[in-house]
Order: sequence, then C-alpha cells, then structure tokens
Amino acid sequence: MILPDRLGPGLRLVFCGTAAGAVSARKGHYYAGPGNLFWPLLHETGLTPRRLAPAEDDRLLALGIGLTDLAKTASGADAEIPREAWDAPGLFTKMNTCQPFALAFTSLTAARLALGAKALRPGPLPADPRLPGIALWALPSPSGRARGHFDPRPWQALGQDLARFTEMR
Repeated sequence: MILPDRLGPGLRLVFCGTAAGAVSARKGHYYAGPGNLFWPLLHETGLTPRRLAPAEDDRLLALGIGLTDLAKTASGADAEIPREAWDAPGLFTKMNTCQPFALAFTSLTAARLALGAKALRPGPLPADPRLPGIALWALPSPSGRARGHFDPRPWQALGQDLARFTEMR
C-alpha cells in the first residue's frame, strides 16, 4: 500500500483519488505535490476550519473526512498506473463498510474508472446501486498538472452540500 487509507466510521465525506502521485508517495502524505490545490480548496470551501498541510492528512478523520485512492499498490501519473492496480471492487467494499454521507472522486478519471462510466461531468452524480445511500461527486482534479482545466465551482458546491448535511444532523 503506497499511502494508508484514512477511513473510519461516521465520516461525512471520503475523497478518492486515482493513485498517489510521485511526490505524495515519496512524502507519505496525500495531495503533497507542488501546486496541488487540494488542501487550499478544503479550507476555501469550508470543509476544514483552517488550511491544513499535506503532513496533517491524519487530522481529517477528526473532521469527518476520509482519504483513499482507487489504486493502492501503484503511484505516479495516471498513465503510469497499470490497469490491474485499479481496484473499484475494493473501493466499494471500503465505502460500504464505513458508509460516509458522500464519496467525492478528486478527478473525473477516478470517477470514470471506479464507476465504469464513459463520460462524466463535474458535480453530483447519479446514485450507484453498488454504493447504496452514499452521495457521489466527481470533481475536477486539483493537481498542478490539471491547472489549465480546473474549475473550483464543483468543489464549492460539494462544500455547500456537506454544510447542509451537517446542519441536518
């Protein structure tokens, strides 16, 4: 396992990436690459009370947020990940065990690979019978490599959706 899952019961949200990037794998923390917008976005969207650093990824659990990747045995850019490393059934098992309110894929590629969809748009996704009761989201990649295509609006909508869920509890 390249990066340990940050999962547990009672989570509001789990973020699922494709695989740990090279820098994240080397540093041992999620979304640690230079220019990655993940950590600033968590704070800007109200999901965390302050901007956390990648080295604080273990603090997310206390905030009801989990982290995992679709490929747990390989790291690097998506194109470098061998096909057999993508483990959608393993992800479904993890999510059905911890039962978060929402599962947000941190790239359209991760969502397509996990759900077997040919095309997706960023934002909330239709329910999937393999993940009953879990709201699904596809988000634009926060990676520095994807900066030219980045749109923060789906991330902001996710933050608003989670705020409403938290208020209802």
